[in-house]
Amino acid sequence: MNSMYEILMGLPLFKGVSHERISEIIEKAKFHFLKYLPEQQIITAGDACTHIRFIISGSARIQIESADGRFKVAQTLKAPTVIAPDYLFGKVTQYPCSAVAIEPTGILQISKSDYMTILKTDQIFMFNYLNLLSTNAQKSIDGILSLTNGNLEERIAFWITALTQRDGEDITLACKQRDLYALFGVQRSSFIGTLESMRQKNLIEFDQNQIRVISRRELMSILDKTTE
Repeated sequence: MNSMYEILMGLPLFKGVSHERISEIIEKAKFHFLKYLPEQQIITAGDACTHIRFIISGSARIQIESADGRFKVAQTLKAPTVIAPDYLFGKVTQYPCSAVAIEPTGILQISKSDYMTILKTDQIFMFNYLNLLSTNAQKSIDGILSLTNGNLEERIAFWITALTQRDGEDITLACKQRDLYALFGVQRSSFIGTLESMRQKNLIEFDQNQIRVISRRELMSILDKTTE
């Protein structure tokens, strides 16, 4: 079994931190380790984000859906990763997503106040977190611009990736096709033609009610930009 040091070093927001600093943090900060069984709820959409939560073992299914339930985007996050870190600070500090364990899953959670103390102790922690927030903010701006300026493939790609994390796998968008082509403001024939083109490029699979992303990284590649 991995040591505590190896587990923490594998987490995206702890990378680059020395063994000595990790040891100091383990001694001083309050780390809470939780275990979840398959299909057990980890987070419910709307829950207050009072802790930063890391998946340290197993995996979880994360889902965001519109208020009317017509649009649902789901992804699988596997250890080691962090769940929706953007919502620990800011005006909105409620989780926009639900999270359910797929298999026996370990969660490390750190309170907001303790995590703030950690961020202050070493610039590497601060840079890791700021880089993550900046990447997500820039992605959102690009996505908004693509909805008006990009071709339909780019708009679909940005819409899906804006609602998922970089390390998300098995991404699905559940929605009726008529709602989707209305959302993008295009004719049904254009929308289906674009999906078929994306399928031929081995980017997605789709049916009447769902789009499944084969590879998020490959989906981003059609934007002809540096991989996020």
